Amino acid sequence: MNIQRSICFLLAASLLPLAGCKPDSAVSTAATIDSKTSSSAAVLPAPPANAGEIKGIVKFIGKAPAPVVIDMSMDPACSLAGANMTEQYMVAGGRLANVYVYVKSGAPDSKASNAAPAVVLDQKGCRYIPHVVAVQQGGRVEFHNSDPTMHNVHTMPAVSGNSAVDVSQGPMGQPESRAFHSPEMMLPVRCNNHPWMNAFINVAPNQFFAVTGSDGSFDLRGLPPGNYTLAAVHEKLGERDVQVTVPPSGTAKTEFNFAAK
Repeated sequence: MNIQRSICFLLAASLLPLAGCKPDSAVSTAATIDSKTSSSAAVLPAPPANAGEIKGIVKFIGKAPAPVVIDMSMDPACSLAGANMTEQYMVAGGRLANVYVYVKSGAPDSKASNAAPAVVLDQKGCRYIPHVVAVQQGGRVEFHNSDPTMHNVHTMPAVSGNSAVDVSQGPMGQPESRAFHSPEMMLPVRCNNHPWMNAFINVAPNQFFAVTGSDGSFDLRGLPPGNYTLAAVHEKLGERDVQVTVPPSGTAKTEFNFAAK
């Protein structure tokens, strides 16, 4: 009996070092993921067989304010990126980019699936790329630093449930991942080290959302037939709403018009 106990003790002792052999990167990455994500996320139901979609365009009426050159000379590593321009009004061919579009009413609130991939917000050329991102509530944003200089990620939420983020990231350092739990529009992201750097995170109340690209277009798929209020939000120009009816297995088309204030 004593021999058996001695063997068990030796086996247990031999396994202890293995428990501490997890790579530092794995520990670091796991520690950055918000613990609320797994408990608050839910698997989304499949869209109905007669689901439709909304396709649209966001237009800019008139002449857009001219972009301004950003002075990055305070950090030599940033100056290597070349000339950069402000991103408040990204207009090409009368179409407006960086507009957050989502179903404001008509669709039930829902949270991101556990399997939903994180949206990446990178710091590259001493800018946040993309300038505007969106996630479903419960979803995650993964902050990267692809630059050869130190950056800081500082979010300033105005809605309870979205915790502030204030982390520093070394040159080309490990990503930091955070979950956002409450719907919010144009949540500001800043870099304390480089005051010109800014971006916006949008947290959608459901899975029907998009951010317009350079062509100003968006496409929301998998919507059950019905009536919806659609909202388009711009960081400087505010919000526009339209009413849309999605036909069974069909496509509803719409557009938003913005103009300089």
